[in-house]
Amino acid sequence: MNPILKVKDLHVSFHTYAGEVKALRGVNFELNEGETLAIVGESGSGKSVTTRSIMRILPPAKARITHGEILFEGKNLLELREKEMQLYRGSKISMVFQDPMSALNPTMTIGKQLTEGIRKHLNYSKFEAKLRAIEQMKQVGIANAETRFNQYPHQFSGGMRQRIMIAMALLCNPKILIADEPTTALDVTVQAQILDLMKKIQERQKTSIILITHDLGVVASMADRVVVMYGGMVVESGTVEEIFYEPKHPYTWGLLMSVPKLHMKKEKLYSIPGRPPDLLSPPSGCPFAPRCAYALDICGQKMPHPTKYSVTSMAACWLQDVKAAHAPYENLPKEV
Repeated sequence: MNPILKVKDLHVSFHTYAGEVKALRGVNFELNEGETLAIVGESGSGKSVTTRSIMRILPPAKARITHGEILFEGKNLLELREKEMQLYRGSKISMVFQDPMSALNPTMTIGKQLTEGIRKHLNYSKFEAKLRAIEQMKQVGIANAETRFNQYPHQFSGGMRQRIMIAMALLCNPKILIADEPTTALDVTVQAQILDLMKKIQERQKTSIILITHDLGVVASMADRVVVMYGGMVVESGTVEEIFYEPKHPYTWGLLMSVPKLHMKKEKLYSIPGRPPDLLSPPSGCPFAPRCAYALDICGQKMPHPTKYSVTSMAACWLQDVKAAHAPYENLPKEV
């Protein structure tokens, strides 16, 4: 597979009244053509900051990309001027945000919001843009698209608004679709419909997808590969099978053991003890060491080097480097 996107040694800091928050500290991953890459981890691990860095939509007054490269088809997006980057947003790389109500403008009709991007990127006439937008609305399952084209966001349900967001993101046939928690605010039935829609669109348009989610069930059903983030770093990556059945990092073990299982009755649901690190003063060693039941002395002193286990599998953990025994394999859930 050919990588369409490469993120190399990405560092991002936020300047706050309390000091400099080092939100990302050396993030590396690749996205291949036509695949779905899931990025998972607790809140604050750096998932959304990573994707917003790719889109170059971090708040300029607060955030600063201090180091790294983001290569899209070999072009470093971080070297582009803002006007050049505007040509990539929407036409080459699009994003579906978590809350469609806040992402859509309540004072503009759905039709106007849909056609805005088409006219800018594809130079369509007003009439051509309307036809294209209505066609896309139908493709994402909006009934009576001709009538609903002139309605406002508050006249749509949550699931319909998310469909509109997906339609908007795909109007210019982008090569990469970034979906940031696209189903979090939706009920289970609508969530299944949205995920099925995304799969069908990917098959039809050969779009590469970066999916941010907390739901490992969604990861199992949607993703080809997984990146596990913690403390602003990638601690493990691999195919879905490698992450779910041969995980290497204790943090990944904890995430998998935290998944509710159908056979559970009165058992207490496992949760990872402790809290994520304070990135105002990041630890010098492994960021997960204070919460890890298997931590060694070196874990709190020195950052582990990423170790490759296959062409697709990587983990940064001293336990693996020193070949220490790790008991939790027998406790891992066999299914998600």
